[in-house]
Amino acid sequence: MLTFGVDIGGSGIKGAPVDLEKGTLSQQRFKVRTPHPATVAGVTDGVKQIVDHFDWSGPVGLTFPGVVTVGSTIRSASNVDQDWIDMDARALFSERLGGHPVTVVNDADAAGLAELRFGAAMGRRGTVILLTFGTGIGSALFNDGVLVPNVELGHLELWGQDAERRASSKAKEEGGLAWKEWAGRVKEYLAHVERLFSPELIVIGGGISRESEKFLPLLDGVRTEIVPAQLHNDAGIVGAAMCAARQAAA
Repeated sequence: MLTFGVDIGGSGIKGAPVDLEKGTLSQQRFKVRTPHPATVAGVTDGVKQIVDHFDWSGPVGLTFPGVVTVGSTIRSASNVDQDWIDMDARALFSERLGGHPVTVVNDADAAGLAELRFGAAMGRRGTVILLTFGTGIGSALFNDGVLVPNVELGHLELWGQDAERRASSKAKEEGGLAWKEWAGRVKEYLAHVERLFSPELIVIGGGISRESEKFLPLLDGVRTEIVPAQLHNDAGIVGAAMCAARQAAA
């Protein structure tokens, strides 16, 4: 069973058809740069480029880097243009894609669903948290496999500001931080998350998870089990497709 997924991020928009039996992309993903500023028109045009690239016809699942209500209204837009707030994302994208059925979900929630079904958190019970380190820090919180949506843990206050301002992979890149220095910040952030939620497992996702061997050994002192995501940066695409298929079957 194939369904299409698109992952909208702060630096790139990427998508592909997804084999939902295997949890893998059925074709190599196609990516365009997220426009800056990430306006409504610019991002929707980018999504259309990706869908048109595959000549896709059918349901499309989309992730969004912010809070998305059950009714698909955007409630926050930290790393995209503020004009997104209060937009009906489902209606907006469906119109731009020529009437395709569209499902919209928070980006980290989608990645978490994919890792829970096919990846590093598969079969895990108790409290599981996925954290994606990229332009910001996305988060997905699960209890016994049930998602608590839109938990924006990247905006926890630490060091007098949103934690993602100092501990995201963007902060590492822009600050020219060595792995050890950046890992020190991540470790302090994870200890804060641990104190608040007492998770059984923390999954580190986002593109930086491909280099987990460079920083996971430096996160000593955090008691919670920490593992890298298995789907890496494809998790959002897979999770978006999962949500689209679920909506189509409802």
